[in-house]
Amino acid sequence: MQRKIRILVGKPGLDGHDRGAKVVARALRDAGYEVIYTGLHQTPEMIVNTAIQEDVDAIGLSILSGAHNFLFPEVIRLLQDQGCEGVMVFGGGIIPESDIPPLKAQGVAELFLPGTPIQDILKFLEQAFNKK
Repeated sequence: MQRKIRILVGKPGLDGHDRGAKVVARALRDAGYEVIYTGLHQTPEMIVNTAIQEDVDAIGLSILSGAHNFLFPEVIRLLQDQGCEGVMVFGGGIIPESDIPPLKAQGVAELFLPGTPIQDILKFLEQAFNKK
């Protein structure tokens, strides 16, 4: 039997709104992924440590606070420092479109803005993991 894809959904930083993260986590669970939700106010170190402990395949970050240009690259850097380059990082939130190309150049696999249909996120993940 093949192991389920494991995805950590994280809320880094001081952002106190997690409704969207919970909606995405539930949709991923309903689609057959194993989901670990870290809760609010997580540091990048806490997220990466949990990802390693839980042996996840991907990390989905939800950032509404405007700290995306620091938090996404910091999670990627910490993963690399731990030898976990194979863990895909994707996310969403309030991210100006002009910030998306630089974040992708730093290793963020995909970014989803408010109003993105859940089906688009699921399709992205299905394609990403079918390639592996």
